[in-house]
Amino acid sequence: MKLAVAKETSTGEKRVALIPESVKKLKAKGFTILVEKGAGDGSFITDAQFAEAGAELCNAADLASADAVLRVRPPTTQEIESYKSGGWIFATLDAINRKENLPAYAKMKTTAFAMEFIPRITIAQSMDVLSSMASIAGYRAVLMASQEFNGFFPMLMTAAGTISPAKAFVLGAGVAGLQAIATAKRLGAVVEAFDVRAAAAEQVESLGAKFVKMEITENLQDDQGYAKEASPEFIAKQKELLHKHITKSDVVITTAQIFGKKAPILIEDYMVKSMKPGSIIVDLASETGGNCTLTKHGETVEVGGVKILAPANITSSMSSAASRMLSKNMENLLTYLFENGALARDASTDEILKRSLITREGELVSEIVKKAVN
Repeated sequence: MKLAVAKETSTGEKRVALIPESVKKLKAKGFTILVEKGAGDGSFITDAQFAEAGAELCNAADLASADAVLRVRPPTTQEIESYKSGGWIFATLDAINRKENLPAYAKMKTTAFAMEFIPRITIAQSMDVLSSMASIAGYRAVLMASQEFNGFFPMLMTAAGTISPAKAFVLGAGVAGLQAIATAKRLGAVVEAFDVRAAAAEQVESLGAKFVKMEITENLQDDQGYAKEASPEFIAKQKELLHKHITKSDVVITTAQIFGKKAPILIEDYMVKSMKPGSIIVDLASETGGNCTLTKHGETVEVGGVKILAPANITSSMSSAASRMLSKNMENLLTYLFENGALARDASTDEILKRSLITREGELVSEIVKKAVN
């Protein structure tokens, strides 16, 4: 089976779907690997390193000979139509928002695998791209906040007196939130965290942070472990509670997402205006609308002395580490799915395929995307 690693064409994307280490391992399992020239440039991986690992260097036009194209970001319609008819595409396809790609998948009889749809089950943990990238995002968000914050994160005892530690508040205790908590704690901040899932309290406290508790009578966690939408009554109580803690925080990191839907609004204008000048908000949900009403994706906004950072594609700013993690996820997935160049799993029964295939030979099979289309 011939795999091809495409050079990313999305603006600002520096990651690559496979690194030489994974190329070598997949080649040993019988795969033939093509790598588009320059694919690793953004991650400081040279063409020579790929060639040394056993990859064949190619041009964009040569991707059409591959049975499967591996990418980080979604391909354009034109790119899909330039690939092999009846082939596979593996990428974070943003399938719900990129519905315009569906006709191209149908035309080319493409089997499109959305890496972001991989279920949160034990067997798929080593393939979970969302968790890998969320960990980087949480870490990076705290470092960005520390750079923008006009003070120290740790408590300092100096001859000039004692300087109090920064107060950080993390909204959402999924993978990104937990990494943000751990990073802020390592930097010496006093950390609080909130999540609608009561089960998150133990994880938050195990990292040394204080869990902000709220009486929760609704089940706000789905069977995949993701947060669900809450009722208007719950949201009103939640905002009242969050406002008290946001007002006294120096740094707020927001990570709350609802799978396949717009991010929930947790921070209203009036809350930002009640914060101390010099405070920092980093909104990691900006790509899906943001957790703050004042967020502007890809921009830094300042309101009343409070900076609201909404980094675009934050994981690409750590392209080397991100590519290494992505590559391992991709390697594990391909090894699981294929044996001797053929699909070794039954798409009708295998949980990973059932959840993650958007199209099979061009036919729309994803129930999640079908609902979004309708």
